[in-house]
Amino acid sequence: MNAVKIIKELHFKAIRSSGAGGQHVNKTSSQIELTFDLENSNSLSDKEKELLKVKLVSRLTKENLLILSCQETRSQHRNKNIAIQRFLELLKTNLIRPKKRKATKPSKASVKRKAENKKRISVKKVLRKKPKLD
Repeated sequence: MNAVKIIKELHFKAIRSSGAGGQHVNKTSSQIELTFDLENSNSLSDKEKELLKVKLVSRLTKENLLILSCQETRSQHRNKNIAIQRFLELLKTNLIRPKKRKATKPSKASVKRKAENKKRISVKKVLRKKPKLD
């Protein structure tokens, strides 16, 4: 994953933000909406795209667009930087491939312990029964 190439593929849109700022908030567009087209990205390999489609299925639109927005600060530039950092962090965490599970056998000691415990519980339950009168 090449972060510089990916950042060049991002599209930004400035929107009027809600929240603190008083009258300033009504006349400036400080909220940033970051859009990334996963399907048409040249900087990600096909395997990476498939992995991201699976892991980010709830965050992608029908057209496989990833949309992030940031309105934390009153500065458009700071919001843009925060959105880029969040986006790159999201990609890094979701591009990690899970390790395959190695099948292992239980140890002889654990098998023996399990059998002894099972026998002990069985004896306890047998002792609870009423005695047979023959």
